Amino acid sequence: MAEPGPGEGEPGPGDKEEAAPAPKKRRLAAGERYVPPPRKLSAGVSFGAVHFAETSYYFEGGLRKVRPYYFDFRTYCKGRWVGRSLLHVFSTEFRAQPLDYYRAAARAGRLRLNEEPVRDLEIVLKNNDFLRNTVHRHEPPVTAQPIQILVEDDEVVVVDKPSSLPVHPCGRFRHNTVIFILGKEHDLKELHTIHRLDRMTSGVLMFAKTAEVSKRIDEQVRERQLEKEYVCRVVGEFPEHEVVCEEPILVVSYKVGVCRVDPKGKFCKTIFQRLSYNGKTSVVKCLPRTGRTHQIRVHLQYLGHPIVNDPIYNMEAWGPDRGKGGKIDKTDEELLKALVEEHRSKQSLDILGLLEEDLNSSAENKDSGNSGDCTKDAKDHERNDIAACPLNSDASLETLEKNKELGSCENQDGQTGEKRSDEKDPLCVECKITRRDPSPKELVMYLHALRYKGAEFEYCSKMPEWAMEDWEE
Repeated sequence: MAEPGPGEGEPGPGDKEEAAPAPKKRRLAAGERYVPPPRKLSAGVSFGAVHFAETSYYFEGGLRKVRPYYFDFRTYCKGRWVGRSLLHVFSTEFRAQPLDYYRAAARAGRLRLNEEPVRDLEIVLKNNDFLRNTVHRHEPPVTAQPIQILVEDDEVVVVDKPSSLPVHPCGRFRHNTVIFILGKEHDLKELHTIHRLDRMTSGVLMFAKTAEVSKRIDEQVRERQLEKEYVCRVVGEFPEHEVVCEEPILVVSYKVGVCRVDPKGKFCKTIFQRLSYNGKTSVVKCLPRTGRTHQIRVHLQYLGHPIVNDPIYNMEAWGPDRGKGGKIDKTDEELLKALVEEHRSKQSLDILGLLEEDLNSSAENKDSGNSGDCTKDAKDHERNDIAACPLNSDASLETLEKNKELGSCENQDGQTGEKRSDEKDPLCVECKITRRDPSPKELVMYLHALRYKGAEFEYCSKMPEWAMEDWEE
C-alpha cells in the first residue's frame, strides 16, 4: 500500500480523506474474511483539528520545517491486485524497498487489512479489501516566508503564495502546504481550489469559500474570461518589442515534471513584454492565453531567455544552448537522466521533489499524472511510499517493539529547534539519513503570479523584490 494520490486516499481538491470501513454487521462463517463495501468520497476539501494536530512546525535557517510524524496511508485494493497475495504485490509493484521491510512492518502491526493486523503476507487480496499502512513521515522544508492574505470576504480567500510551497497535500507534502497552513494558522477551512500554481511559483492564489462561487469562477476559467499576468526575471536582454510565442508543448515526464516544445504537443500561446533590463537580466511581463504545464517557463527557454534560477529549464543538461529554439541534442531519456544527475551532483534532488528512493522504483511503472502543482507525485508515491520506512535489520524491529509510543508523535508548539530524540523511528530510513537543507534562496524561483482578473474581480500582489528595476543579485 502506497501513498495514494488525490481521489485515492490522500486528500486533494474535491476529496475528503478516505474513511475506514464500516463496522462488521454480520456473523462470519469459520475462516471467512470480512470484505467491506466501498466507501464514496465526499465533495469538498475537508481537514480538521485531528489532521492539523498530527504534528507541528518549527522554523530554522529561514525554513519552515515539519516535525516527523506517524501517518496512515489508506487505500482500497486495486483491481489488478485481486487474487494476488500481498507478498506478490509488494515484490512486483513496490520494489523500492526489500521484502524484509514489509515482513517487519507486518510483525510490528503497521500493516492492516480490513482493520485487522496482517500476520501473513501470503494472504490473497479480494475486491474491496481495505489496506492501511502506518509510516513515519518526513516532509521537505519550504521557505519560512509567511503566506500573506490579500483578500478575505464571504466568497473568496486570496493569498500571496510563497515559492516552494505546494497548494494542497500531494506527494511528500501535507503540512507544508498552503491548505494546511491556512487551516492551522489562520483557521481558514473548507476551501475550494479554483486554480493552482506550480510549487516553485509564487503569487496570487485564489480559493472559493463555497461550491457555488467555485463553480462560477471555474466557468470563467473554461470560457477564458480570466486574465492572468505574471512577472519573471530572465537571462539576458529580452527584446523591447512585444513577443508572442505559440509553440506547442509536450510533457516529457510527469514524475520529474519536465516539458519541452514539440510539434506533437498541445497548442499554447504566451505574450511577453519587457519591463526592465539591468545590463545582465531582464524583468518580463507574461500573459499566458492558455494554461499548459510550465508554459511560461518552456516558452522563455525556447526564446533563449530562461528564468534566471529555473531549476529545470535553465540547466546545463539541456546542452550548450540550454534548449533555445527547441534544440536539444538528447533523447527524452538522456535529458531526464542528465537533469537528475545535475541535481544529484548539487545535492538538490529535493528541489525536483525527488529522493533517491524515487529514482530506484521499478522500471515498468510509467509516469502518469499532472505536474502542475506537485500532482505529478500522486502516482509515483502510490507506487513507492508504502515502503516509506524501510528496515535495515531485525535489531531495528526489536527496538521498535519496545517503543510503547508507536503510532503517536508528541505534538509540541515550539517554534524553533531541531528534531527531538522521540521523533526517531527504528524502521525509518529517513531518520538515519542526514540531508543537506536547501537555502531559502534555492527555494525561490523568479516567477510570480502578479494579477488575476475576472468578470467581477481583480486581485493583485506587490511586485516581488527581485523584479525591481534596480535589483541586482
